[in-house]
Amino acid sequence: MTVFKAFLKVLNKCKITIILYTVMLIFFGGFNMQTSENSTSFVASKPDILILNEDTEEGITKNLIDYLKQNSEIKDIKQDEEAIRDALFYRDVNYIIYIPKNYRVDFLEGKNPEIEVKSTGDYQASLAQMMLERYLKVAKLYQKKITDEKELIQKINEVMDKQVKIEITSKLDTNTLSKATLYFNFANYSILAGCVYVICLILASFKNEKIAKRTIISSMNYKEHNRKLLLSNSLFAICLWLFYVVVSFVLIGDAMFTTHGLMYLINSFVFTICAITIAFLIGTLINNKNAINGIVNVVALGSCFLCGAFVPMDWLPDAVLKIAHVLPSYYYIKNNELIKGLEVVHIDTLEPVLWNMVIVLSFAVGFVVITNAVARRKRRIG
Repeated sequence: MTVFKAFLKVLNKCKITIILYTVMLIFFGGFNMQTSENSTSFVASKPDILILNEDTEEGITKNLIDYLKQNSEIKDIKQDEEAIRDALFYRDVNYIIYIPKNYRVDFLEGKNPEIEVKSTGDYQASLAQMMLERYLKVAKLYQKKITDEKELIQKINEVMDKQVKIEITSKLDTNTLSKATLYFNFANYSILAGCVYVICLILASFKNEKIAKRTIISSMNYKEHNRKLLLSNSLFAICLWLFYVVVSFVLIGDAMFTTHGLMYLINSFVFTICAITIAFLIGTLINNKNAINGIVNVVALGSCFLCGAFVPMDWLPDAVLKIAHVLPSYYYIKNNELIKGLEVVHIDTLEPVLWNMVIVLSFAVGFVVITNAVARRKRRIG
């Protein structure tokens, strides 16, 4: 009980830091979730096109222009070369189509007249190019077999009017799961930083010369002392994890009551265990309280940036991700991304998730072994 009381006294001094990490988690986690909500919606847009037609607007030429009008925004710009260049430069138009003189007649005669284009080179211009190429490809195929212009236009329109039917078969609430993933990814920082800072500070306090001497001359066995200290720190870390769990239910909502939500919680609990072992290893290695802040920044911030907690994994270079493989945070965050995409929660689909959890626990075991080896060596030296 004496050890636990001393633990609580030191923990009370860390309450401001714990509150700070919690506020950061809520603020940045909530901000990221709001950003995700705004960016996951898709709005179809049409490219801005300028058509410069030197042919008579009839027949196949008119049909081509009508098709482009239906699938794009036609801009009216002064037909001056300087004005056209300015329109492209300032993105007033994405794509300019030059229909040459006698295009209709030459096309019907099979001469394959060339349509010149100018482009901004962006994705809207690419969309306009795909539309134009699709029309011309279909028109050329039918022109080889059909000589009557009206019949040719009818066949072209039949093909161009066909729409692909898209059926969404996935019943996943991807928007909510994306929010949960962002929250638990950022929790990597809060859990790791909170555990490392608080546990290291507590261990450093117990290494104080006066406290250490009192512990040595007391009737308590050092193994029992270490065991109680370990249990106290573990209790703190689990309480911290439980608090973040409660926050996740508030911020994310009903999705946390699903199987996916349970998997997020299990994954974060496994990582919390690993964070405890990391903190104990660092706490065993250092005695200087002033160095703890720097270590937290290196360990917590470094792993977050390298492993995709702040920046999505898909945006990180391959070289960075290869380095991240040596950190437990990588497997924790990788699991969050895998859980987000699980269509069906089954033993087969969960296999990669479980393997990543095993890897994180293996890191934890490795840290415990190293911590014990360091502690034994220090006792011999002492």
